[in-house]
Amino acid sequence: MDKIIEFFNFLNDNILQPIVMILILGVGILLAIKMRFLQVRKFAYSCSMTVGKSLKASFSKNKIKEKNKISPFAAFATAIAGTVGVGNIVGVATALTMGGPGAIFWMWVSAFFGMLTKYSETVLGIFFRKKNENGEYRGGAMYYISRGNKLKWLATIFAIFCVFASFGFCLVQSNSISSTIVSSIDGANPDVWNLVIGLIVALIVGLVIMGGIKRISSVASYIVPFMALLFISLALIIIGMNIENIPNVFKAIFQEAFSFKSAGSGITGFVIAKAMRYGIVRGIFSNEAGLGSSVMAHASADVKEPVEQGFWGIFEVFLDTIVICTLTALLLMTSGAYGTVNSSGELLTGAEMGLFAFKDNLGTFGVMMFALILPLFAFTTIVSWSYYGETAIEYLLGKKAIFIYKIIFIVLIVVGSIVELALVWVIADTFNVLMAIPNLIALVMMSGLITKITKNYFARKKGINVKPLLNEEDILEDI
Repeated sequence: MDKIIEFFNFLNDNILQPIVMILILGVGILLAIKMRFLQVRKFAYSCSMTVGKSLKASFSKNKIKEKNKISPFAAFATAIAGTVGVGNIVGVATALTMGGPGAIFWMWVSAFFGMLTKYSETVLGIFFRKKNENGEYRGGAMYYISRGNKLKWLATIFAIFCVFASFGFCLVQSNSISSTIVSSIDGANPDVWNLVIGLIVALIVGLVIMGGIKRISSVASYIVPFMALLFISLALIIIGMNIENIPNVFKAIFQEAFSFKSAGSGITGFVIAKAMRYGIVRGIFSNEAGLGSSVMAHASADVKEPVEQGFWGIFEVFLDTIVICTLTALLLMTSGAYGTVNSSGELLTGAEMGLFAFKDNLGTFGVMMFALILPLFAFTTIVSWSYYGETAIEYLLGKKAIFIYKIIFIVLIVVGSIVELALVWVIADTFNVLMAIPNLIALVMMSGLITKITKNYFARKKGINVKPLLNEEDILEDI
């Protein structure tokens, strides 16, 4: 077992992750150049078309009530539920441990380009999606790889990787929930409590995912804003309690940003998002830009314009990394959690670092909140990834295989809560990284189409009379 784990660690650390990190950053730069840094030029517009539009719709009487229709915000909430997870705390802590404060600068750089990568995935997801026999939209990297690039074999490989990655997420996130809750209960018997918690989580997740994307998106629409606002509020309180340390924190970030160690680890902390090493997860992408996963949720949205849902992709990366990951870094560094040693004389790492920051600044209340936030983050990730795996399995085997997939997924939640997962962590990381390769190839091959769809949208907004490019059936024409 140790030899197998050692092999996968070597494969990830020395071959797959470095290659994929370079590819993701390179594709982000390519897209930024082709679209003239759309994430900067149209950032205000994208906010008005996403958050602004959703706030206005929340006060409207004409809300989407049709059985198989998902609002753009609900699709976004499902996608962000899969990206804002345990790794937003543990991944940042790991990046700091690996590369020091300068790692945070490189997280920002990667997020800057990742905005357009996520935008491009989402645009293609809407453009090449299709309806299944239930009238639900299905889309994702496998659809635009097979229908846009005409590479069905590569799309099949992506879908297979996605199914196994979803099982990996299920196992490790379930383990995170049970271990976090049990560790906060004094005198709790882990053998008993882990099983009880696993059964409860499996029951709740089962009730959600058996209701399909409509129920998943509905649950995400309620939980995601709550957990994000809760974490942001508590992070701001802790940072405010240590506000005198902020100048030194930013000084350290920029002073150390260009050391080789910090640069490498910073990109790892963001691009290999949720960079979790042994115990949490290692190799998950911070906001999944380039991974090709969350586009499956975005593709379910009841929206006609690919570009308008693409704006949600930009905002997703902004919220996940620029906001939440930055706040995590500041609370860990200003509170003194970063650099503190435990009772064994070892530096605090991962979730241990986050728990220290909450406990040291907020006492018992902080411990309770930390025990609530991490399970919430993990729960939403499980639910979202169940839908990604479901979409992939339907693409591979058809609709009849979905029920069997869901049963296996629910059973694995219980398994994940009670077993040691050292091997599962590293294998799950491998599939996450492998998912990115077919997706990035597709983005490069279709970068011209993405640019054309974007130009078409803004030309029509200016009143230019051109044929709309809304899906693959439209005739592409130069603008």
